[in-house]
Amino acid sequence: MPDEVLSQDEVESLLSAMDPSAAAATAPLARPVRPTPTATRSREKVTPYDFKRPERVGKEQMRALQSLHEGFGRNFGAALSALLRTIVEVKLTSVDQLTYSEFVFSLENPTCFNLLRAEPLEGNLILDINPSVLYPIIDRLLGGGKQAGPLSRRPLTEIELRLVSRITALFMIELRRAWENVLELDLSVERVESNPQLVQIVPPNEVVVLVSFELTLGDVRGMMNLCIPFNAIERFSNKLTSNSWVGYARGGATNRTIEAISDRLDRSKVEVVVTLAESSIRTADLIGLRVGDIITTDHDSNKSLKVAVEGVTKFLAKPGAYKGHKAIEVEGKVEPRKNDVGVA
Repeated sequence: MPDEVLSQDEVESLLSAMDPSAAAATAPLARPVRPTPTATRSREKVTPYDFKRPERVGKEQMRALQSLHEGFGRNFGAALSALLRTIVEVKLTSVDQLTYSEFVFSLENPTCFNLLRAEPLEGNLILDINPSVLYPIIDRLLGGGKQAGPLSRRPLTEIELRLVSRITALFMIELRRAWENVLELDLSVERVESNPQLVQIVPPNEVVVLVSFELTLGDVRGMMNLCIPFNAIERFSNKLTSNSWVGYARGGATNRTIEAISDRLDRSKVEVVVTLAESSIRTADLIGLRVGDIITTDHDSNKSLKVAVEGVTKFLAKPGAYKGHKAIEVEGKVEPRKNDVGVA
């Protein structure tokens, strides 16, 4: 019978059956470990890649989005300050890529979760306004002072939703202006939710671009987030370049903007005051005035009257009547003086 040679695995199994410690002692002798080039290779240049969070938006597009929304933040802050009649600072804090589920679970509940429709972009955008700054804004719109009340943890009421619609309308106006050099957007609010986890506009692992702003209203600070799904801007990603937002930042007056401003000025109401005469009397005579009393002045009836617009004398006129109503007839303009403050 020829000699049988045991394999290495059979030898180790026999030794382990007899004495486990012996197998452990002999194993290093049976299989010596030789250093390989892979084990000693430097891994300093290796960068981990998470396949669950692919960076689908290029760096140039991210820089364009950041610069575009920086200008938007300044303009929206100025418009919001005019609406609230107080200084509101809107500062862009970050522009990041993350999954939709990460964005939703990072929000408070309840919150102000606005679903925006932005034609011709596909799907929806999301505007989230943190309650920590939203309720002080609502309080300011209702006539409140600088002192903010206690923060409410509840969904918005119908009246509060109507007030918030003024904020979102102002947001959409400025966002449309910021994007006009890239794309003409037709923005509208589809609905408002309080629980962000009940809204599913894209799959949970879909990549979104999160544009975060910090709002400062006095001593109150809060976040406002604009969520842009990647599939919404995928077809127009080639337009998100540096050339797009540079034109927005340096754009001058156009015929459309001049016409829009002129239209607003034409419909503005101003106060017009006509001074018939000026005189000085004693306080006792003023208190004793009755209906039918006559006050004499030094103003000549043939002398022109001064017409002031918003407190600034602009015209000279003479009094009269027109179709049974008191009226004046403008005779000429008054050249403005250097110390006049008001409408030029």
